[in-house]
Amino acid sequence: MTRETYDEFSLFEENRSEWGLSVPIPPVQRFFVAVDGLRQVSGLRWGAGEPELVLIHGGAQNAHTWDTVALALQRPLLALDLPGHGHSDGSPYSGSAATSHAKDVAVALDELISPPLPLVGMSLGGITSIILAAARPDLVSRLVLVDITPGVNADKARHITDFVNGPKTFDDFDTLLARTIEHNPTRSVSSLRRGILHNAVQRPDGTWVWRHQQHAPSDRPAPDAGDLWGTLGSLTMPVTLVRGMAAGSVVDDADEAELLRRLPDAEVVRVEGAGHSVQGDQPLVLAAILERELLRA
Repeated sequence: MTRETYDEFSLFEENRSEWGLSVPIPPVQRFFVAVDGLRQVSGLRWGAGEPELVLIHGGAQNAHTWDTVALALQRPLLALDLPGHGHSDGSPYSGSAATSHAKDVAVALDELISPPLPLVGMSLGGITSIILAAARPDLVSRLVLVDITPGVNADKARHITDFVNGPKTFDDFDTLLARTIEHNPTRSVSSLRRGILHNAVQRPDGTWVWRHQQHAPSDRPAPDAGDLWGTLGSLTMPVTLVRGMAAGSVVDDADEAELLRRLPDAEVVRVEGAGHSVQGDQPLVLAAILERELLRA
């Protein structure tokens, strides 16, 4: 079987070209931070200056999901790989153990940042960010949730989990690409191919596996996240919900209303033409929203 070559830093020109960005590609470096013995969390450092915000991806994704957003922002920032995702080591619990993830991210941020920064979390990264912001408000100046609230449940996210929990391996790249195109019919094939190269690995026998599925599953029960609505409602820093309004979003009107009931001063920004993955569907719009958040920080 043909083996694909992959250089994670060679694809930024595709992001720039696809979205018509006439901006320079800043220096990008991969980093690793020890969070528990030899276990490490990885991520991408964009730009040469001190980071101005932190981005955390959703479940079954990785730090590269933010590439176009980072290019559009042209600001130094950090994009983390959650434990068990991307280039980070596996979690001692399941890949969706948000409470454990929040502790690991806090350890990493203690080493990576000095002042509290705006924290942007999408989906699982958003739940992780809620827990982190409550436990370590000294690390978070503002919280931006991308298409997620504590009200999102298995039924609302079933179309996503059905895709994520599909075949564990794929015989070849084209089979993996075809399944991904079927799940994301509105995206360009080039963007989906790029996403797979970032989010899957080819094994020595030529087959492919998602990065988040390459770690041995843990049978340890994940720490209880508790009352997440109560946790969110206890936050004292500014909170913004960025909600996708197209098919595929997992946030509904009841979620939005409950957020505003718990946090009357929170802001909700609705993004037309974006489903659950706002950073993939409307990255330039999301970048403009985050730029505004940074200017208010």
